[in-house]
Amino acid sequence: MLLNFLWFGLILLAFVSDLLTGMPFSSGMDGLSGARAGLELALTLAGPVCLWSGLSQAMERAGLTEGLCTALRPVLRRLFPVCAKDSEGFWNLCGNLSANLLGLGNAATPLGIRTAQRMQALSGGGGASDELCLLVVMNTASLQLIPSTVAAVRAQLGAAHAFDILPAVWLASACSVGAGILAAKGLKRCWRT
Repeated sequence: MLLNFLWFGLILLAFVSDLLTGMPFSSGMDGLSGARAGLELALTLAGPVCLWSGLSQAMERAGLTEGLCTALRPVLRRLFPVCAKDSEGFWNLCGNLSANLLGLGNAATPLGIRTAQRMQALSGGGGASDELCLLVVMNTASLQLIPSTVAAVRAQLGAAHAFDILPAVWLASACSVGAGILAAKGLKRCWRT
């Protein structure tokens, strides 16, 4: 209900601003052009998301996801010791992190939600567990090997080589994930009761 009032207030403010600047209905025209640009972006991103989601499904059927989970298990067991003991939670966690590695934030979201729900159940409810906080940090920082969404946007905007940003993305995402993990582990000790 509050959101309805907020939207109405913003639209009213834009209309009053248009009247005061002597350009009536310019916000309406800008809104329509913004909606068009938003739809174009959504259609541009739909292709790569479908491609990588399909590739993810093919990887799962071919058993490559299981191999990736096996390769990630030593690292994830140290970061998420409780979740690593639960097969359902661990598979959701692996799928979530794999989707993030491929730069598929949209595909990672449902798996991240299922992982968070499973972690909440494993911790017995109550507040957010340390592992759940770390999951949120890792999803926010998101180590990416293939930034497919950014590459799709760059290709739409006319970049000659959409993936030439890979080294910078790898460095920046590795630094952000490392800093996030260190902060989460360090703050875990500070807030422990």
